[in-house]
Amino acid sequence: MKSGDLKKVALVGTGFVGMSFAYALLNSGECDQLVLIDINKEKAKGEAMDLNHGLPFAKRNMLIYAGEYSDCHDSDIVVIAAGVAQKDGEGRIALLKRNYEVFKSIIEPIVNSGFDGIFLVATNPVDIMTKITLELSRFDPSRVIGSGTTLDTARLRYLLGDYFSIDPRNVHAYVIGEHGDSEIVPWSQAYITTKKVHDIVDSSNGRFSFDDLYKLSKDVTGAAQEIIKAKTATYYGIGMALVRIVRAIFGDEKSALTVSVMLNGQYGVKDVYAGLPAIIGRNGVEDIIVLDLKESERTAFINSCEFLKQTAKEIGF
Repeated sequence: MKSGDLKKVALVGTGFVGMSFAYALLNSGECDQLVLIDINKEKAKGEAMDLNHGLPFAKRNMLIYAGEYSDCHDSDIVVIAAGVAQKDGEGRIALLKRNYEVFKSIIEPIVNSGFDGIFLVATNPVDIMTKITLELSRFDPSRVIGSGTTLDTARLRYLLGDYFSIDPRNVHAYVIGEHGDSEIVPWSQAYITTKKVHDIVDSSNGRFSFDDLYKLSKDVTGAAQEIIKAKTATYYGIGMALVRIVRAIFGDEKSALTVSVMLNGQYGVKDVYAGLPAIIGRNGVEDIIVLDLKESERTAFINSCEFLKQTAKEIGF
């Protein structure tokens, strides 16, 4: 992205997740242009019309239109939310083979358009789909990012804030690893303001407990399935999480966000995408933060990565 240029985002996939992102993006005013791309061209046109009718109430003017893959050529960020929907009771990994076929038809025409910006992937299973995007695009890993455990981390901080009766923005804790069943909460790295969560529990005289924290972490992992059971899909939270990542890129914020990144030796792991706190700026992933994990947490994280790696191998990635 060149200084002074208009900020342009291309969105591929105008389903619930894609349009929740687009709506949140319109309300945040984070870009100047938004192009909607979908295999269902009429739906993309209708969604663009609907968003445009809200422009008089938006923070800033935006050019919003339905387009083609060729419109990605001058985009700064391409957000991929296309793919088949997750069914009730279906694990994220079970989506892999179906969504792989979708991505094969998406990435090549985007790259052929001349696009040289940043890919931001939201399609599940997001860690593996982000690696597939990397392999199909041949981009540098710093410019291929997955939404990862950004939303899981937000869910964790919300629940911790509720549990400890404090603003979740003052909670510093992370969900790392797979965006899915093998994800982990490294409690050794969890803080409320400047105090370790472990110390708060130890000194609470029974008001708080580690059993409660364990249950809370399971609530974070199971949140998606609970929402899907109630309303068939999750989309508002991830839409806002994607906007947060976009804001960090356009603002060159150097913010620490738990996105899905390619590991290159961290924790002894290579050649796999997984959720970790990373510094996000104008160039994409500018650094990966290595946490001082306890041995049990380190082992759990490595196991999560190994699960992702073995699953990806099933289709040659």
